[in-house]
Amino acid sequence: MDAAAPDTSDVRIEPISAAQIDSFHRTLDVVAREKKYLSMLEATPLPETRAFVMGMIAKANPQFVAIAQDEVVGWCDINRHFFPSHVHRGKLGMGILPAYRGQGLGRKLIETTLRAAQEVGFIRVELDVYQDNLRAIALYEKLGFVREGIIRRAARIDGRFIDAIGMALLFDEDPAV
Repeated sequence: MDAAAPDTSDVRIEPISAAQIDSFHRTLDVVAREKKYLSMLEATPLPETRAFVMGMIAKANPQFVAIAQDEVVGWCDINRHFFPSHVHRGKLGMGILPAYRGQGLGRKLIETTLRAAQEVGFIRVELDVYQDNLRAIALYEKLGFVREGIIRRAARIDGRFIDAIGMALLFDEDPAV
């Protein structure tokens, strides 16, 4: 652990609440503005972020936040697909403030969110990760995600194309289910 890194022993992982939306929005904006991990380059306006979070809560989609000193320092969510034939699937998104990375927080967030997803009936969780995000790819693979393909030129940031890797985790590999 970096000597300047904050102590994460008192970080709590909990379902997001309406009271945490402003703090979540600030964290989302910090991670987005890094232009390295998310498709968005800045957070959506606060009213849109609020509508997204309230929609996630209303639909019982898993969305967890990491809380340190009453501020959101990371999140992980799984948004269920809309079409009736795809409701067994969801798309995972996550982010962690730079100072809190590399300390196991991402793993705790994902494991908690995946357990909740399985409890509410998800069968398949998908994600796209930029090909140069080696730390995230390694974590996803440790947790059982499998590479399914390359999304060529998935993003264009500051004139540079970035390929992504499509990955998925199936909770039950039995094709009879």
